[in-house]
Amino acid sequence: MKEVLQFLQELSENNNKPWFEANKKRYLEAKAKMEQLAVELVAAIRKFDDTICTLSPKDCTWRIYRDVRFSKDKRPYKTQMGVFVAKGGKKSGYNGYYFQIGSRESGHMLAAGNYCCPPQALKILREDIMFGGGDFRNILAGVDGRMSLDTSDALRRVPAGFPADGPDAAFYKLKNFCLAWAPDDRFVTAPALVERLTDIFQTTKPFLDYTNRAITFAREEL
Repeated sequence: MKEVLQFLQELSENNNKPWFEANKKRYLEAKAKMEQLAVELVAAIRKFDDTICTLSPKDCTWRIYRDVRFSKDKRPYKTQMGVFVAKGGKKSGYNGYYFQIGSRESGHMLAAGNYCCPPQALKILREDIMFGGGDFRNILAGVDGRMSLDTSDALRRVPAGFPADGPDAAFYKLKNFCLAWAPDDRFVTAPALVERLTDIFQTTKPFLDYTNRAITFAREEL
């Protein structure tokens, strides 16, 4: 991953078409490395999560080209590359396992979940937690300690209909259910990346089972 990281860092410092075209070969090599990582991650995750069926790299990765049509930021290229392994692929709407390598600007990330929890699923999740007798807390207790809930987009107050005190009050404020950790360059570039990612991701499977169940129920109700 060292070559991928170096390419992305230089891209962030030269985010323009002439530089990108002059370094197109390096981009294609970085893209190939990420696609191979996707293949290996899918195979490794399927060993402990049988909801992950056959997925191609295209099902798990994104284009590097930014959509600048409605953005004030007109830089043409993303400065990160990611792999998202989820039931049905990246467009399925289900939560999944995510790894991102990025420049200093974009950063690295491990995550389990998603950032677009549908309102119907969100309501079901809050109700599941409220009536679950602490089962959600127990699930979180089993997650690798480096991963934590992303509360950056949380509500300021507990929504109506849910208790404003008690050990689960903070969970009701969440708008997106996602575990995340920002590793450093050493973690990303050290040997046996797939094995190390898989060790962490395996601890998040109960969390994904819990949140994906709510998404399935919400779709059935609709």
